[in-house]
Parts: sequence; C-alpha cells; structure tokens
Amino acid sequence: MKFLDEAKVYVKSGDGGDGVVAFRREKYIEFGGPDGGNGGRGGHVYVRAVEGLNTLIDYRYAQHFKARKGGNGAGSDRTGAMAEDVVMKVPVGTQILAADQETLIADLDEPGKEVRLAKGGDGGFGNASYKTSTNRAPRRADKGWPGEEMWVWLRLKLIADCGLVGLPNAGKSTLLAAASAARPKIADYPFTTLHPQLGVVRLNATEEFVLADIPGLIQGASEGAGLGTRFLGHVERCKLLLHLIDGTQADPVRAYRTIRTELAEYGAGLEDRPEILVLNKTDAMTPQALVSRCKALERETGRPVLLASGGTGEGVPQLLRAVMDAVKAGR
Repeated sequence: MKFLDEAKVYVKSGDGGDGVVAFRREKYIEFGGPDGGNGGRGGHVYVRAVEGLNTLIDYRYAQHFKARKGGNGAGSDRTGAMAEDVVMKVPVGTQILAADQETLIADLDEPGKEVRLAKGGDGGFGNASYKTSTNRAPRRADKGWPGEEMWVWLRLKLIADCGLVGLPNAGKSTLLAAASAARPKIADYPFTTLHPQLGVVRLNATEEFVLADIPGLIQGASEGAGLGTRFLGHVERCKLLLHLIDGTQADPVRAYRTIRTELAEYGAGLEDRPEILVLNKTDAMTPQALVSRCKALERETGRPVLLASGGTGEGVPQLLRAVMDAVKAGR
C-alpha cells in the first residue's frame, strides 16, 4: 500500500428536507385544518480516527464526500426522514486543517476520536407549524436549510514512541529491520527510504514500543534541499529521538551538528526533545577510529554515546533497552 500523509478533500452535509402545505380531508371531519409535516434533517459529515490505518491513500482517489438531503414532509403531520450521516475513517494521528493549510480544525490523536466536520441542514416547517387561533388555514411552508460545504486538508502525523533521525545512509532502515519485524528497503545508496516506516519493537512479553524511521535529512533540508522537512511532522509526536550517526564517515561531529541545525530550523520543539545518540556501523570501524570518534561526540554533546551495528546486531539489545527505559520515563 502506498504511503500518503496529506490529502485535500471536499465535504458537504445534506440539505434539510422541505416542509409541505397540506390539509386534512377525512370524510366526517367538517373543518379539517392544516396537517403539513416538517422536513427531515440532512446528513452530517463526521471524521473518525480508527486503528488499523496508517495512510491516507483512500482519499487520493475519492475526494468528494456528500451527505444526502433530508426527506420532505408529508400530509397527516408526517415528518420527513433524517438522512444518514457520512463517516470518513482516517488513521490515528490525523489533523484536519482548513483550506489555508494553517488553521487547525481538529487533531484526531486517539482511537475512536471523532469530529463533526459539517452539520446537516435543518428541515423546513410545514404549514401545520404555523396554525394559530387567528390563522387557522396557513398556506406557508419553508424550504429546508442548506448544509455546510468546505474544502479541508487531511494531514497525517504518525504516532510513534521513538523516531529515528540522521543523515542519509546512516543505517536507520537497517536498525529498524534488526530491531523489529518491519522490512524497509535497504541499499548502499542515499535516500533509500522515501516514506516513513513504522516498526513495533518487542523486548519481552510486557515491554514494547513503536519505532519510526524518517527519511534522511541533509544540510539545507529546512529550505527544501533533498526531501526537505516534509516528513519531520511525523517526529513531532515522538516522545524520544534516536539520533544515528554513521561511524564510518570522517567527521561525525559535523554530521551531528547538521541534523541538530535542521531540527532547530524546523521548530515545533524538536530541538528540545529527549535524544539518544548512537554511533552506528561499529563493525566497519577500526578500534582506534571507534574510540576517537566516540570521544569527539561526547565532547561535543556532553552526553554518553551508545555504540551499535545494525548489520551485525552488536550493541542493539543494549540500545533497545536504553530506548525502552527512556520511553517509559516519558510515559
């Protein structure tokens, strides 16, 4: 299934049904009087967050959602039927934005959470509603009220406990494949990952967390270079950042500063998010290079640096335990 995290849709609630003008015509009732019924309410349009979805691909091909009109009233004081509501099902973590893509209408960040996006129009009154002691035969009936219509944007921000960030080819997809049952594309060239990937990491029967692999950032990503910062929105909901640095490159400190700069440029508090720093690909490094680059990173960040190799699995269990402890503390 193709990953799609943004879609523009048109919604319209149903118009209300029309009231009618009618009079009683029973054989033995001499002065029947008005008995025109009211119209029924038009259908609402709801958006509901459901489990089991992780993409907005359904809204790539179906972009118009319209509820039906309410039923018209009838004689004998019969009210028109209410139209059925339309329910749009979206993944948990979907935000609904106005047409300007800035005004937030709703944030569906919990399963089962829903919002009424467009209210159905009320039904019009029939002439029975207008009868009075002085106006015994009204011939007035109202049209139903129109429904609401609008264009909105659906924007998905995946909900994960921990987000993997780093330069392209830092080994993020390899680590995700080694730690979970996810099978992302892995190759020896940059930008192998073009869409965010999710994996569930299970340490034992009672401990698990969700790990998100975000496509790699490069210098200038905040200005649109490479894949830009389009996918950093998925990291906004992560409680923890797992910053992977390729240990085989000559200057790991520069790589660390590049990613931190792009996170700060993006904003949304990502630069203040708790972070675990990992020097990856230790299996491809000499012992001298491993020690020197690890110390350089520790001097730069003032924090301990974990060592791991996603290819061989060395250090991965200790890394996952550290992530699990940090996720628990955040919860």
